[in-house]
Amino acid sequence: MQRFAERHRRGLVATAATLLGGFGLTAVATVAISPLVPEPALLPQRVVIESLQPHDLDAQLGALAAQDLVLTRSTVTRATDSADALLSRLGVVDASAAAFLRSDATAREVLAGRGTKMVQARVSADGALESLVARYPVEGGALARTHFKRLTMARAADGWSARVETPRLEGRTQLASGTIRSTLFAATDEAGIPDVLASQLAEIFATDIDFHRESKKGDTFHLVYETLTADGEPVAWNDGVGRVLAAEFVTGGRRYQAVWFAGADGRGAYFTPDGRSKRHNLLASPLAFSRVTSGFEMRVHPLLNTWRKHNGIDYGAPTGTPVRTVGDGIVEFAGRQNGYGNVIEVRHRGNQSTLYAHLSRIDVKAGQHVTQGETIGAVGATGWATGPHLHFEFRMGDVLQDPQAIARSSETIRLDPAEQPRFAQALEVVQAKLDIAATLVGVRVTAE
Repeated sequence: MQRFAERHRRGLVATAATLLGGFGLTAVATVAISPLVPEPALLPQRVVIESLQPHDLDAQLGALAAQDLVLTRSTVTRATDSADALLSRLGVVDASAAAFLRSDATAREVLAGRGTKMVQARVSADGALESLVARYPVEGGALARTHFKRLTMARAADGWSARVETPRLEGRTQLASGTIRSTLFAATDEAGIPDVLASQLAEIFATDIDFHRESKKGDTFHLVYETLTADGEPVAWNDGVGRVLAAEFVTGGRRYQAVWFAGADGRGAYFTPDGRSKRHNLLASPLAFSRVTSGFEMRVHPLLNTWRKHNGIDYGAPTGTPVRTVGDGIVEFAGRQNGYGNVIEVRHRGNQSTLYAHLSRIDVKAGQHVTQGETIGAVGATGWATGPHLHFEFRMGDVLQDPQAIARSSETIRLDPAEQPRFAQALEVVQAKLDIAATLVGVRVTAE
């Protein structure tokens, strides 16, 4: 190493000088750059003070007081409600209002019945009641589908007053579609469609399709229907829906359509697009929707355990399910008949008659006129019955006939020719919505 150093002394000195020069440049560069990023604590600071003048608070409070603001609170009545319980839920502290609810015959309607009345209260800042409005359905009659009751309880100078009105429900159009995978009701549930609409759909096409036997996986349906509002508020009863306005059911490559149309007299019915009414002189079933447990055929008698001809149709349904007459007519008998239990017989036009047996309740009397679809009793298990069901028979003179076959072949009602132009206009509007619904399987939309 010593001999190497002596031979290369000049080269080693030059190399060392070069390395030391590099370190020097680095140090200089570092000194030159570091001042560009000063310490935050060394930055100059300045305090700015500015006075703000608030608006006159007294003037603002005065403006609010001039508006006479009140609170609005809403709830739905319960079957167990008392006057105090209802008002407490509304945040009302008013002994005079509670006393009026208990004593006035009109005001007491708010608490009557099964509940589900929509109640809205206007309350002052101190909790006193200014007014109370209850909205609830019309029970039975021709107005049940189209109107609602509005009970208004208001404070007056000399106390409280209450009045009841019957305004018209307002409707909004909605579209929905679905595909059957098992049953109609399962499909409507999957599509988010209320059961009441499923029942309407089954009723509309009852004379075209036996939903217990003919509907199958892959069948589709499309609906245009209305949701109901009372004074702009969605109604809390009947699932908040009204009538099916148009419907389409596709099964086995066949397409069935129906459109609701009301004539100039206000009476409406479902019609096919070519103007034929879906309403027959006889309904397909005395129950809105049920399960056929025994048809018009030979069977083993459930009590006698022998083969016998079953002369009618049995519909399985819970006790209390409303039973309706399948056609216009006069009640010939309403009472008890041996193994049939509670029975109603109705005579229709010509020599046609129907029988409704095993009823838990009879709502009509002999000699009374009844119209198609009118409730005449309720399903039960009276007489020789192993469980709640309705036994239904149809006779032509003294000869028993298959009720479903007769209903399907019964005469339909045709559209009045004078109504054809109005029907064509209504059909064009609703058909466009039905076509849109056909593209929305499993989806519901509002179509205003």
